[in-house]
Amino acid sequence: MAQTTPYGSWKSPISSGLIVSESIGLGQIALDGEDIFWIESRPSDAGRNVLVRRDNIGNTIDVTPRPFNVRTRVHEYGGGAFMVAEGMVYFCNYADQRMYRQQAGPALQPSNPQVITPAGDFRYADMVMDRVRRQIICVREDHTDANREPRNSIVSLDLAGQRLGHVLFAGSDFCAAPRLSPDGSTLAWLSWDHPNMPWDGTQLWTARFGEDGSLGCAVPVAGGLEESIFQPEWSPGGVLYFVSDHSNWWNLYRWRDGRVEPVAPLEAEFCKPQWALAQTTFGFQSDDQIFCSYTRGGSWYLGRIENASGEGPGRVERLDVPYSEMARGGFAVDAEKVVMVAGSPTKPYSVLKLDLVHGEFQELRRSTRVEIDSRYLSIPQPVEFPTENGLTAFAFYYPPVNGDYPAADGELPPLLLKSHGGPTGATRASLDLAIQYWTSRGFAVMDVNYGGSTGYGREYRERLKGQWGVVDVDDCVNAARYLVEQGLVDAGRMAIDGGSAGGFTTLAALTFRDVFHAGASYYGICDLEALVKDTHKFESRYMDSLIGPYPQRQDLYQQRSPIGHTQGLSCPLILFQGLEDKIVPPGQAETMYQTVKAKGIATAYLPFEGEQHGLRQAANIQRALDAELYFYSRVFGFTLAEPVEPVAIENL
Repeated sequence: MAQTTPYGSWKSPISSGLIVSESIGLGQIALDGEDIFWIESRPSDAGRNVLVRRDNIGNTIDVTPRPFNVRTRVHEYGGGAFMVAEGMVYFCNYADQRMYRQQAGPALQPSNPQVITPAGDFRYADMVMDRVRRQIICVREDHTDANREPRNSIVSLDLAGQRLGHVLFAGSDFCAAPRLSPDGSTLAWLSWDHPNMPWDGTQLWTARFGEDGSLGCAVPVAGGLEESIFQPEWSPGGVLYFVSDHSNWWNLYRWRDGRVEPVAPLEAEFCKPQWALAQTTFGFQSDDQIFCSYTRGGSWYLGRIENASGEGPGRVERLDVPYSEMARGGFAVDAEKVVMVAGSPTKPYSVLKLDLVHGEFQELRRSTRVEIDSRYLSIPQPVEFPTENGLTAFAFYYPPVNGDYPAADGELPPLLLKSHGGPTGATRASLDLAIQYWTSRGFAVMDVNYGGSTGYGREYRERLKGQWGVVDVDDCVNAARYLVEQGLVDAGRMAIDGGSAGGFTTLAALTFRDVFHAGASYYGICDLEALVKDTHKFESRYMDSLIGPYPQRQDLYQQRSPIGHTQGLSCPLILFQGLEDKIVPPGQAETMYQTVKAKGIATAYLPFEGEQHGLRQAANIQRALDAELYFYSRVFGFTLAEPVEPVAIENL
């Protein structure tokens, strides 16, 4: 018989141990003939990234042996850490950032990796094979001069490691996506300069190779200071395609006969923010047929564009597939198949193959082996809610769901509002067991796509220009108020959490607003001045657009930094921090903790050895989830259904 138990005290089968022990991350995908390759991030193996291969008869094996970790630190966020061509794998190893070569080999017989780049403070990513000149072309980040910013360039590497990298393009602050035409004659690539981020403005170039292997004069194709270009890609027939937000929406274009032409205009986004390199959202089955993924209204769709090479714009045919999330991992297409990482509110992220001959989906690898009874699953509901200046913003609302526990009469659930990172990013409505962990215990969850989030057009994305710490906070506050007005949550028990930039929004909401009653910051930013003085190259000028140039607008940095206004913070706060974080150094969390502790406010701090920006190790992910739950149980006064390891809370 169903029990009436207070919210928060529901016993759930979705434990933190279950989540981490049975889960992996799925990343970059590549095709080599009939073989399919992808990256698996394994929390149970200290967060190691492993390259996996599936052959044409269904054998799935690990390619890279321990202790190799296929992960690059270019831009600190990485991406594009491996390439495969003709049965040979090339990858960047995290520990030394050197490039290695390895024969993929027959099933169950992987070979040992051989280093092909010299020792030194270089990083490599975003690779493409140049078969004409028998070399790799990739992005290289040079950290050898400690007295200046790292230098980014596009270089060629000898396949056998017999010579140092040869610089093909340099001079811009950043470069990405080197892509060769099918005949090997022409290279396309992206570049941008401070203070732009790649979603602000990038330039697409092409140049022809000379007989000596050097690049000729670079020709601008598209882009500029206020136009963002994504994923240049050559069709089999040698026409250059790319995604641009020239029309407000990140749409698909082609460059043919010196003209830029729209391929299939749609009020949707065929793109995601380029935090990581080598992201893809479309590919060619043939010159005339493109398969693509795109997002609209917060959900992702699989589409097909027929007659893509014809005159005039075509049309995107939306394919009826049981997946609504394709924003993570890779997307690869050839004449016979589409391979992608996709999920839905009831299906975990998986590596999926669509057989284009028979029209059938095959699941190759799931991100979790956990099977959750639907009685414990909360299905996200898209919400558009009113916010400042007569505008609306977007979120996904997850009601508390547990088939064993009806709601207590007259009680409303506590709210956990989530603020995503970036801040240029977006939350997605796919099955996330870390959210179900909360809803199955009796929490309502609101996952907010505040102004500045991607997927709703450039105009929506630019709401955050100069307004970080204002618009995002307003939208999170208004999302919580909306749920209160709808009678869905307890107005006296509302918490907010977030990581990185989401941690900043969390801290700002707790400091500058009086709506939430507790919060959790995961490696969040509390001192904007300290961040702008001590961060990596990729983000060193990011806040020029989010807040204003520094030091000219030092006043804004000080006004919006939670650390300088803790007199406004009066509710409990727990902080989580990786001690090897180079993006948001540990000193930020430690300073915030000591300041809040000195004020006499209930607070806790959990530092994690061996973690960088984000928690990747199973034990640490589990500890953080349980610690946040324990913290709220003490703050909101409910009894946990099952004991978890206590947290030392000061001033409780």
